[in-house]
Amino acid sequence: MQPDYHLTVLLAASNWWPASARLALALIEHGCVVSAICPAGHPLRYVRGIDSIRTLRSLASRGSLEAAIRHLQPDVVVPCDDRCVSQLHELHRARPDLRVLIEHSLGDPRGFDVVESRGELLNMARALGIRVAAAYTVRSAEHAAECYSHCGPTALLKMDGTGGGEGVQIVRSGEEAATAFRRMRAKLGMSTALKRLVINRDPLALWCWRRRKEPATTIQEFVAGTPANIMVACRKGRVLGEVSVQAVSCQGLTGAALVVQLIDNREFSRAAALLAAHLGICGFFGLDFILERGTGTAYLIEMNPRCTQLGHLQLPQGDLAGAFFTSLAGREATRPYHPIGSNSIAFFPQARQWGAKGASDPRLHHDVPWEQKRLVEVLLREPWPERQWAARVYHLFRRPDPLEALELPADPLGQ
Repeated sequence: MQPDYHLTVLLAASNWWPASARLALALIEHGCVVSAICPAGHPLRYVRGIDSIRTLRSLASRGSLEAAIRHLQPDVVVPCDDRCVSQLHELHRARPDLRVLIEHSLGDPRGFDVVESRGELLNMARALGIRVAAAYTVRSAEHAAECYSHCGPTALLKMDGTGGGEGVQIVRSGEEAATAFRRMRAKLGMSTALKRLVINRDPLALWCWRRRKEPATTIQEFVAGTPANIMVACRKGRVLGEVSVQAVSCQGLTGAALVVQLIDNREFSRAAALLAAHLGICGFFGLDFILERGTGTAYLIEMNPRCTQLGHLQLPQGDLAGAFFTSLAGREATRPYHPIGSNSIAFFPQARQWGAKGASDPRLHHDVPWEQKRLVEVLLREPWPERQWAARVYHLFRRPDPLEALELPADPLGQ
């Protein structure tokens, strides 16, 4: 007889990404009591079965996260985007009485600064013997131009604290690198924060602006090839389960994957195990790689210190949400195990919205939560901020870039 115990989980989300709602569904099906803190209109608010929802308030975002933790007293907190990870790190430093819970959720605090810095993470990976793309932390526009000479002819300028392709700029000259650096720094100002608050309804816009610590910027060698990644669930630095994929279709050259193919790559597994153990990570994280065109050699690009698009899927390789539940609850998950029947997955609704070729291919697994009709309806609409009057007026004068999927060769060897 199983013990009468329910694992309580608090999901923290500031971005309107569908992955957080899908993870909530998986955890609920496994028997967790799931609560969430998120902005108004977020997909998490339309998940049937969530125990409670609290609002991530724009004027006091970190305070509202702290209040949610204290009121709900969860067994574990799962951040769903990079900035929520950073807020939990801040709470760990500022609130000694919450440190046990945050360490139980995220792992060894000695690794917190590393996972927030692309440059430090790549340096650590290189020291552990993981192959990484050449990268340099940039201090000024002039330094960006200088470092470009070690990364060209094409390089990527990246700002810490961003995800999903945001904060990434492709540069093809030292002059472009310097200009892109200045543009990124300009976006840290009050005017950009107000635009993100009013137009984008970003609940962390003011928090990002108020932070005394400016996010570091990294310039990285551009490796031509196929994007790929691994996501793992881990506990105290030990990997509990993993899933690896390579992209078939993406949101442009630097954006998230729309359609993926399951793969097995020992280099990915080795890198994930080494970094998990060295940083003492708990919870979920992902590693992004490029499989070099012509050789298939794997280069680590960056870490995502949170759950990615793969966390909720039941796959032949395993069920990451189930592994996470089992490690914390101390008993087997209750969700029936029905792995998907295809090795290719089209993410919903992104693949459809971006017009990916695989979005209508019946041979793929179309990751649609049909049992959650209301959630499906919401995901098919524009994100909530884009439906508000401020964004509609703004886009009358500044039209958003069209959504255009980038289709990739199935074989990273280019054959």
